Amino acid sequence: MKQRAEELQGIAGKAFDVCVIGGGATGAGCALDAQLRGLRTVMVDAGDFAGATSSAATKIIHGGVRYLEEAIKDVDPKEYHVVVRALHERIRMLNNAPHLTRTLQFMVPSYDWLNVAYLDIGLKIYDWLAGSARISPSKYVSRRETLERMPELKQEGLIGAVEYADGQFDDSRYDMALVQTFSHAGGSALNYARVTAFELASDGKLSGVSVTDQLGGKTFSVQAKVFINATGPFTDAIRTMATASVPKRMRLSKGAHILLPLDVFPTRDAMLIPKTDDGRVLFAVPWCGRLLVGTTEQEVSPEDELFVSREDVSFMLGQLNKYLEHPVSASQIVAGFAGARPLVSAGEGGDSKKIARDDVIEIDPDSGLISIMGGKWTTHRAMAEDTINAAQKAFGVPVTESPTRAHVLYGGGGFTGDLWEKLAAAFPIAKETAHHLAAKFGTTAWEVLELTKQSRGLAEPILAGSAPIQAEVIYSIRHELAATLEDILARRLGVQFFSWREAIRSAPVVASLMAQELQWSNEQAKSETARYVGKINGFLEHAGLEPETVSGTSASRVPAN
Repeated sequence: MKQRAEELQGIAGKAFDVCVIGGGATGAGCALDAQLRGLRTVMVDAGDFAGATSSAATKIIHGGVRYLEEAIKDVDPKEYHVVVRALHERIRMLNNAPHLTRTLQFMVPSYDWLNVAYLDIGLKIYDWLAGSARISPSKYVSRRETLERMPELKQEGLIGAVEYADGQFDDSRYDMALVQTFSHAGGSALNYARVTAFELASDGKLSGVSVTDQLGGKTFSVQAKVFINATGPFTDAIRTMATASVPKRMRLSKGAHILLPLDVFPTRDAMLIPKTDDGRVLFAVPWCGRLLVGTTEQEVSPEDELFVSREDVSFMLGQLNKYLEHPVSASQIVAGFAGARPLVSAGEGGDSKKIARDDVIEIDPDSGLISIMGGKWTTHRAMAEDTINAAQKAFGVPVTESPTRAHVLYGGGGFTGDLWEKLAAAFPIAKETAHHLAAKFGTTAWEVLELTKQSRGLAEPILAGSAPIQAEVIYSIRHELAATLEDILARRLGVQFFSWREAIRSAPVVASLMAQELQWSNEQAKSETARYVGKINGFLEHAGLEPETVSGTSASRVPAN
């Protein structure tokens, strides 16, 4: 991927076939599909890639067990369609990014035989709907085996569990793999590039956009034949920018997650709590050395600041502790995150939990803007395929087959499970670092480690005793358009999702590396560090935890130029 200044130069004032607004899962999927079909494509995002909804998922690739239950109970064809489509897309996500995904067994503990029968029937339907895309059959698991695999489960009254299979993925890195694959296919991508206005041709159709570089302050125009709005929670803002009179379609639902030390519930499998107090499901999933617990559902607006609140913590721990032999307290939380689900409303009121997770493609008859709305991570590729089909129809050309169904993403080509061993054998790095690099970058980890040959200090950990190394910071800036501390610590390296406190303690080292690479002044580096630390401390305080300071950090030294 080109460096940011080069990307900017190649976009500003240029003309393209397709302009995609939004660089999350759906936008990046649309951009990749269009570029691979031979359409010259540009993608811009007002923030960072996966900077909002697309990095706030529960990290599972699934059809949706709850959606299936609702489809059956409510005789809802929309929910049925969501489940079937997602079950078939699930296997494509697993195959197209083997370095960022894995299959995962889910266990539903049961304390009632009627519940076992109910779950068993429902999950057999789930298996049947998956057809040839089924991962492994669901089955009943005995009490003894259940406790062997989940020893911290509450034992009193436990009958056993029903087991089924879905997938797991790293959402931030998956989005970056989409962006990188798009870029290496010849596409142009730019983050921190906000669309501020549309330009119209004489027939009233969109012909261009004004874009403001959020980092440099420059405003420039981009011309295109077709514009695709893939901005998730911000879809209505772009729609009304194109045509002020369009009715709003989006309803947003906040989903919060917390992360706990994995030893509070040591397991290789995921647990599904089938019925929470608000009628939803709750997942407890092993992820990157933590136990990820979520999620919640609360209607919000695009202007709301999203964070894990004390109420979110109380609710999730309350539901989780019903299933634990030794209850967990809020003080054990190490990290958390919240995002907004972009749900498409047909104008009905009522509970957002009842809105189908289906996607909708809208073509504005006045402006020609194509908006792809709703959906979920698991169906992002199929949503993109349908959207680019619509774009080709808008061009007046025959619709061609999507090439993304079996297109391996950047970092996944040639990936094998023993990559970490090869990395550790070739470079003087810890086993934990080798595992981390293989899981975050796939075969691109070789390129990250090549930087350590130029400066041995780049092989040092960012924080003493932790897996991420300083070379990842440099690589993320040069090849992944990382521009802020949060870009790197949250979405490129995953430190912020592993531990809020480790992210704070890592910030001064990362800021120093960024200052060298981006020619920041000492004052700017300090300012960026203070801003980031303040934001993360805000997350801690919202969740009811004590804030952290950066003094006394045990971070490794920063290598000299």
